[in-house]
Amino acid sequence: MTSALTGKTVAFLVAPEGIEQIELTHPWDALKDAGATVHLVSTDAGKVQALHHLDKGDTFDVDVTVAEADVSAYDGLVLPGGVGNPDYLRTDADAVAFVKGFFDAGKPVAAICHAPWTLIEAGAVDGRVVTSWPSLKTDLRNAGATWVDEEVKVCDHGGNLLVTSRNPDDLPAFTRATIDAVAS
Repeated sequence: MTSALTGKTVAFLVAPEGIEQIELTHPWDALKDAGATVHLVSTDAGKVQALHHLDKGDTFDVDVTVAEADVSAYDGLVLPGGVGNPDYLRTDADAVAFVKGFFDAGKPVAAICHAPWTLIEAGAVDGRVVTSWPSLKTDLRNAGATWVDEEVKVCDHGGNLLVTSRNPDDLPAFTRATIDAVAS
């Protein structure tokens, strides 16, 4: 029996530090369990430092730098949260271009917690209905999105799926929706 994501490859884009660990590992493990190949993409080679909120968590090996990564090699993109992670990514031109490339190619993107900050910088939220950590509500509205307070929001914008969620409590719904989006 084949799994839902057999033959699919998904990129997880993160900064060198500040990633909320559970928002990386929960969807990572679930996508792998569903049959996907997953790659950790970051701005720097080597290892990245995750956090358990404000405390240091584990480190993870980077598979490829964002400058070397090619959107065409991936079937979907996951953007974990944490405050520092997307704040850093939205200031990196290669990271923003990589995210924008998924939208340009019509590939599914999933972002949780503070990760929509990077989506804003990539110009990818205008006209979409999204959710996020509540403090991003005004930023998202100012960028043209309609913000809702829901566990998970899947927005199909011309066949381009965007999955968003608010926080780690939403991970089960976020992960299910992400698997469905990549499988479609």
